[in-house]
Amino acid sequence: MKFSDPITLLKNIGSKRVEVFNNHGIYTLYDLLYYFPRRHLDRTSVKKIKDLIKGESCTIIATVQTFGVKPIRKGKMYQVMVNDKSGILTLNWFNSIRIIKNLFKVGDKLAIHGKIDWFHGFSITHPEFDKLEKNDDPISTGEVIPLYPLTNEFKSVGIDQRIFRKIIKEALSYKLNIPEIYSSEVLKNNALFSLSEALQNIHYSSSNKKLNKAIKRLKFDEHFFLQLFMAIRKKSIKSLGTKSLNDIGPYFRTISESLNFELTGAQKKVIQEIHTDIKNNVPMNRLLQGDVGSGKTIVSILVSALALGNNTQVAIMAPTEILARQHFSSFKTEFDKVKISCALLVGNMKKKERFSILNGLVLGKVGVLVGTHALIQEDVIFKSLNLVIIDEQHRFGVNQRAQLLNKGENPHFLAMTATPIPRTLSITYNGDMELSIIDELPKNRIPVITKVVKPQRLIKVFNFIKDQIKQNHQCMVIYPLVEESEKSDLAAAVQAYENFKTKIFKKVSIGLIHGKMKTEEKDLIMNSFSKNEINLLISTTVIEVGVDIPNATVMLIEHAERFGLTQLHQLRGRVGRGAEKSYCILVKRKATSNSNKRLDIMEETNDGFLISDEDLKLRGPGEFFGIKQSGFFKFKIADLVRDGPIIRTARKAAFDIVEKDKNLKRKSNKLIRNKFLNEYSQYLDAISFS
Repeated sequence: MKFSDPITLLKNIGSKRVEVFNNHGIYTLYDLLYYFPRRHLDRTSVKKIKDLIKGESCTIIATVQTFGVKPIRKGKMYQVMVNDKSGILTLNWFNSIRIIKNLFKVGDKLAIHGKIDWFHGFSITHPEFDKLEKNDDPISTGEVIPLYPLTNEFKSVGIDQRIFRKIIKEALSYKLNIPEIYSSEVLKNNALFSLSEALQNIHYSSSNKKLNKAIKRLKFDEHFFLQLFMAIRKKSIKSLGTKSLNDIGPYFRTISESLNFELTGAQKKVIQEIHTDIKNNVPMNRLLQGDVGSGKTIVSILVSALALGNNTQVAIMAPTEILARQHFSSFKTEFDKVKISCALLVGNMKKKERFSILNGLVLGKVGVLVGTHALIQEDVIFKSLNLVIIDEQHRFGVNQRAQLLNKGENPHFLAMTATPIPRTLSITYNGDMELSIIDELPKNRIPVITKVVKPQRLIKVFNFIKDQIKQNHQCMVIYPLVEESEKSDLAAAVQAYENFKTKIFKKVSIGLIHGKMKTEEKDLIMNSFSKNEINLLISTTVIEVGVDIPNATVMLIEHAERFGLTQLHQLRGRVGRGAEKSYCILVKRKATSNSNKRLDIMEETNDGFLISDEDLKLRGPGEFFGIKQSGFFKFKIADLVRDGPIIRTARKAAFDIVEKDKNLKRKSNKLIRNKFLNEYSQYLDAISFS
């Protein structure tokens, strides 16, 4: 048999089962062997019930002793009592009781995984579990037993763990031609199993040591090909030519000397790094990281001034209209001083206004264009675009970034983010870029004081807000949703606005802003807030980034447990931007162990890098940026949080290969090239690869 043969050649897969396998992306033996176990049972991963500790997550092998429905105050729950001869563990379910109650019988042997709780004995709520055969016992047999992610669809055609393992075992029994993609040198230098050994041992391993080596090899593969993409992109950028922006020009000095504050040492250092890059005739490709309030915007303005001093144009793209408008206001304020024309391009503009901007761009009369995704539309044509700046670039796709860059002749590129990114994630997500970090806040910044409160204390909090407003300061209250839904118990911004206006803050000027408002309405509210005509702003998370009100000293975040750490930190960054002591009050309405950890961290530190590390550990990379990632993060086995050493070795191996063979044309790289083209074809427009 061949790796590419269909699974229909296997004995235990008939027509009904084929359909289920196909629905899970399994068509060939290759697909089958890459359907990895979600967990393995071995001597070291199983705990006895007597040794359990509250709060830890672990795996237990135990036998069903009794089960049944138990009435509780708000309905029913289903309980299963299991025993492993060292003690008793209770499994609890509050949902899907009708389905759950038909899954067990006395004497069933289960592998159970979940977080341990204690209530009249050890318990797990909504555990993961698998039924085992009588001889599936790693403690007594010393075997490593794979547990696969089997959905109800598999079970509906009679495929349980035992049958699935039997199917895998049959596939592995044939002498499949599994081609090795790496040279013997790469395998040796990185202490890797061959692909054939790895696939054998990920499914059937005689020891935990061999299993770990198999996992390492398969993780290495996934990280390697992402790093290969980054290496090729970085190499292709360095092979391009572009306009070198040597001159400092007349604008930089005028704007920098007119500032009413002194740049920090970190800002000066970063500007120097960027200036060194853009003086070259190779396009800059740099990421600027800076914590909230560190002064990235003025850096981008001064860098733009350097570029404009070379008779060129600058484009700044932001992910939201409110952030684009904030940037436009900042850029226009500074460039009006030197009579450089700035324009704002967003969706739903009047045709006449849009035509005027586009005409000015083509003629070179508009020097700086700020906008949203509207910048990448086909009719947006620059006369001489040589610097592209993208803010919060993780919210844009790889190809969107490429579309904007294609509007110039290989322009210099600067990405900015206020989300401090842990190193392992940074070299994965931004591995093709040079890195600049602003790790110093302006001298007049006082750290924001953060407190977690329960709803019972809100009357005191509201009185505190009134006192701040009496001192001519401004405050913000943030809600997760715009309005109540039948399925949600979240406090609503709209209802809170009415309640505050008519009952709690009768004598205070209150504004409301949320994502469903028209642009004109939002602009009006934000303009009034910036002029201190509004004392208290009720808002949803549309103000997460891009709002700079130095007079705002208090932010109250409702249902703070619903937010991720990074988002809470971004929101907190909207206050404390002036010289006054500022406060962030986090209202906790529902507590979980994870939410308590997040809120404790917020109280303990203002360090964005520490917060980002903890956020990544708690939520994983898919949710780290506040959006669902796609494409790059569809890993089967790799883990961006825990794979730091493997990522670094895979990166070195990939960069070494590309350094010697940019387009992977050497015979030794043929299989690497084929796999790369297959897996990254949708991103090839964003790199120079032939």
